[in-house]
Amino acid sequence: MAVIQRNTRQRAEILALLDGLDEFRSAQQLHELLRARGSSTGLATVYRAVQSLTESGEVDVLRSEDGESVYRRCERRGSHHHHLVCRYCGRTVEIDGPAAETWADQIAAAHAFVDVEHTIELVGTCADCRAARSATH
Repeated sequence: MAVIQRNTRQRAEILALLDGLDEFRSAQQLHELLRARGSSTGLATVYRAVQSLTESGEVDVLRSEDGESVYRRCERRGSHHHHLVCRYCGRTVEIDGPAAETWADQIAAAHAFVDVEHTIELVGTCADCRAARSATH
């Protein structure tokens, strides 16, 4: 049964904030940014909202190197895709991976699995960060 999401002021504030960000941010960082804008939205509300937005496909979630969940507004809402993420600045590019999709389907079939889901994040260094790091070294 699909859960109907209420369009609350807090949810709208979080979506508007995420619309203005290019990189992934933690719930705590989102909360701090909201507070800096004068919002009274509490941290627990931010956590509930990003979880709900993730489940509905409106927000992407990744696991950072330290295991923390970080969130970003999904440009390809509702479509399956993967991410190429800069390890320094957090710049993210949404990418398709048809070869990865084929591979995942083959692995699942070989082991008699169905309804398999997967997430792929490629982490590297973007051209801007590579240039900046080269200039300082």
